[in-house]
Amino acid sequence: MKLFRLSFATYQYLIYLCKKKYESMTSIAERHKYILESLAKNGFIKVIDIAKELDVTPVTIRKDLKYLEEKKLLYRTHGSASPINPLTSDIDVQEKEKLRKDEKKRIAIEAAKLVEENDSIIIASGSTVHMFAEQIIPTSHLTVVTASLKTALLLNAVNNIEVIQLGGTVRKNSFSVIGDYTSQFFEQITCSKLFLGVDGIDLEYGITNSNIEEAILNKKMIEASLRTIILADSSKFGRRGFGKICNLDRIDVIITDSGISKSMAQSIEEMGIELMIV
Repeated sequence: MKLFRLSFATYQYLIYLCKKKYESMTSIAERHKYILESLAKNGFIKVIDIAKELDVTPVTIRKDLKYLEEKKLLYRTHGSASPINPLTSDIDVQEKEKLRKDEKKRIAIEAAKLVEENDSIIIASGSTVHMFAEQIIPTSHLTVVTASLKTALLLNAVNNIEVIQLGGTVRKNSFSVIGDYTSQFFEQITCSKLFLGVDGIDLEYGITNSNIEEAILNKKMIEASLRTIILADSSKFGRRGFGKICNLDRIDVIITDSGISKSMAQSIEEMGIELMIV
């Protein structure tokens, strides 16, 4: 009996033929159904993961995603897809305050527990972090540095809180200050914690803000803080704003609501970020 040895190239070609045969057996409709169900369950998908799960090539999945996007059933990004438009817009803070109020309050209450005696903290701008400021009741001296005019006025009336209001150009959409003068202040200080609201959290791209000047200011805040704590409701995951703040490896804690998908939560925890779900 003779034994035949296959060359590596021949072996690879046979694998290719088998995979192509399987792809033809897996109907387009079945793949599309699987993709949409995975999106509904996880909130996002990666091309490489779906390709492995269905045992087809990434090229096949990219074609499927393109077709589904043309049907307005999903949105494609580089190497992945989401069920909603991943790009955020710059919404007025007064409009933001009307959205997901219950989730934001739960996040705010949990965040307030992280404020310690004799702390020095930075509070950025945004509806969720302002709600967090409303929950702060210090029993001893607390120093707060903030870019938000509303937050400064609120906390200035609270006993035991010293407020440092940043100067600069006032943004009408957020009632906060921005600019070079504002950013330069953070080169002179160090605070224990930064409580930061964001418009987007993307596993690959990082955290973002809809306004580039606020994103630049947020970077300076992170550099001046020992810990960075993100306050973001679950609608912010899988989305991107216009201005990138930083990669996720710069973040210490994320506080969000129970609407976050299990796969997203697992991915964040695997990055070494403390995830608090309320």
